[in-house]
Amino acid sequence: MQQTPGKFVYRNLANTASLLGVLPLIILFMDGGFQYVIPLIIYNNFIDDLDGVLAAKLNIRSKFGADLDNVCDAVAHISLALAVGAHFGNFLIVASAIAAGSILIRIVSRLQPAAFAGQGSQTNELMRHILFALLLAGQFNFSPEYILAAIYLIHAVTMVVPYRMPHPIIDAATTATRLGLVNAALLAAWLIPAVTPIIAAAFFGAYLYAFFAGSITRAKALLSPVIVK
Repeated sequence: MQQTPGKFVYRNLANTASLLGVLPLIILFMDGGFQYVIPLIIYNNFIDDLDGVLAAKLNIRSKFGADLDNVCDAVAHISLALAVGAHFGNFLIVASAIAAGSILIRIVSRLQPAAFAGQGSQTNELMRHILFALLLAGQFNFSPEYILAAIYLIHAVTMVVPYRMPHPIIDAATTATRLGLVNAALLAAWLIPAVTPIIAAAFFGAYLYAFFAGSITRAKALLSPVIVK
């Protein structure tokens, strides 16, 4: 049975949102485009959440849509990571390239779960931490290169670890309302300097907790057979 144009559009609303999350990033490659990197990160995070909400609420989930979303995430997040690295140059471009490699591995692990059992941090989480580093650097007038390098390198590890990291904020964002609150927090961090350090500390703190909690759980699992013996 042939689909009507209206039904075709309806079935592809989430896929359209996925593509719209990537297309505006062409601004990064224009002269002076880096000045828009902060709103572009916030925009991409919102659209990335929106396509998932649309797919779930409208009951239009599909394997193609999930794969398209993952590919769009890879293109968007690698572009943003490398754009920030290229802007500051020197060692940061190397750190951003390493992180880009981990983004690719993470995305492939979602496209082909049997190929690599990665369950670590989200690529979107790297974007949020880059956002906070840039916002705090602008607010407190310091150079963010070393902080960004540390963010890139630790995420390069946590994105591909073969065990789950229990993130208290992102794991709780399971509804459209809660996802909206996460995006509202990012917008507030950008527009209201007084709350930027608080929001950044909450996200960074949750990430570090997830990293250490996941590592400890993994270590216990690996050591338990030895202890039993």
